[in-house]
Amino acid sequence: MNSMHGFRPFWLEQALRDEQAQPAPPLAGPVHADVCIVGGGYTGLWTALQIKRQAPMKEVVLLESDICGAGASGRNGGCVLSWATKFMTLCRLFGLDEAARLVRASEQAIDGIGAFVREHQIDCDFRREGVLYTATADAQVGSADAVIAELAAHDLNSYITLPVDEARRKSGTRRTLAGVFSPRGATVQPARLVRGLRRVAIEMGVRIHEHSPVVAVEPSAKPRVRTTRGSVEADKLVLALNAWLPQLFKEFKRTIVVVSSDMVVSEPRPELLAQTGLAEGLAVLDSRTFVYYYHSTSDGRIMLGKGGNTFAYGARMLPVFDQPSPYEASLANALGELFPPFAGLPVAASWNGPSDRATTGLPFFGRLRDHHSIFYGLGYSGNGVGPSYMGGQILSSLALGKDDAWTMSGIVRGPRGHFPPEPFRYVGSLLVRGAIRRKERAQDAGRVPAALDSALARLADAAGKADHG
Repeated sequence: MNSMHGFRPFWLEQALRDEQAQPAPPLAGPVHADVCIVGGGYTGLWTALQIKRQAPMKEVVLLESDICGAGASGRNGGCVLSWATKFMTLCRLFGLDEAARLVRASEQAIDGIGAFVREHQIDCDFRREGVLYTATADAQVGSADAVIAELAAHDLNSYITLPVDEARRKSGTRRTLAGVFSPRGATVQPARLVRGLRRVAIEMGVRIHEHSPVVAVEPSAKPRVRTTRGSVEADKLVLALNAWLPQLFKEFKRTIVVVSSDMVVSEPRPELLAQTGLAEGLAVLDSRTFVYYYHSTSDGRIMLGKGGNTFAYGARMLPVFDQPSPYEASLANALGELFPPFAGLPVAASWNGPSDRATTGLPFFGRLRDHHSIFYGLGYSGNGVGPSYMGGQILSSLALGKDDAWTMSGIVRGPRGHFPPEPFRYVGSLLVRGAIRRKERAQDAGRVPAALDSALARLADAAGKADHG
């Protein structure tokens, strides 16, 4: 991703200020690689690292158009979550056995990230304190009951329903009306994590070239990737561009909707944070369709975000995605409403970024046009920090030609649905967004939403909650 106007979101600016890394040189001239990876975020770096762990002698070249972490990996909410709440969708798509395997694998991914961070001493504020899903309106109470019952029926459940007082204490706000807690969740400073992955990848022999935007991909038995100043001929090619992939290949334009997730972070005020009682390192999400999500930081801040704001026509990368959030004022107001000690205080920063929302609310992987040498993955739908570790497992297995549970999974059979063509997709997105906002305003006020708004909102609910990672 190219950083426009020199803007760096808060997490990345903080990470770059703290590290002593040397820039990776742009690609110059033609080179060969066993595996070329395009994209220097979580998915690309986890793929490179897992290839190197399994096949250290492989020559891996990674290309990044800006710097590693400049995209979604350096600007997300930092909530490290599993796919447990997606269990019913996973069952519908892949069957019970594979759904159960994917839920367990997604929880193991959180363990894997934590172990990697400890092993390589990555200072990224990784805190495994769990996840709390809350209700902040009467209509949200009990919204997780059905999936929790299904998880329990198949010996997969880690959630407990908290007494209201305990849910309010852990969430730090009197707005909480109910809460379900699982210890299988974490929070992280996301940009420090991705920059740490970059460091370890270089130490393991991955050749990283930053400021190397790809201008063309030539599919063949040995695909060739062209940048502005060089080219890579590779035996295998991995496209780890997420929301940016439709800019390179038009066939992906209808597989995702590109929508912003917007965030603010407070100044470090540990004394005010202590007044809220917000549990340290806990990931908290409410039960809206476009959720509010938040957590504290180790230096006494609160980060608050909300998805579902800016929709991009034609899955384009808009300038607003690389600027302070246009929703800063409303997010700052929401922060003050949730946490009265912070009311009226200016926020330290705001930012946003593009989220690649798939029709199912789950990522998908596959072979480009059934080409046996080119692989891709995208569609994390706002929950990518933890599942991107699985993306690395999937794509490394594909690139290494393995015949295992990952390469055999239905999740590597491409997109499971397409959005309507433009302009219908964009107009429909705005209609659904407006209906969701009106429905949730009514519910917050204790009113019954209009029937049409509820019907339109169900179109988004069918794919599950999104935009919280």
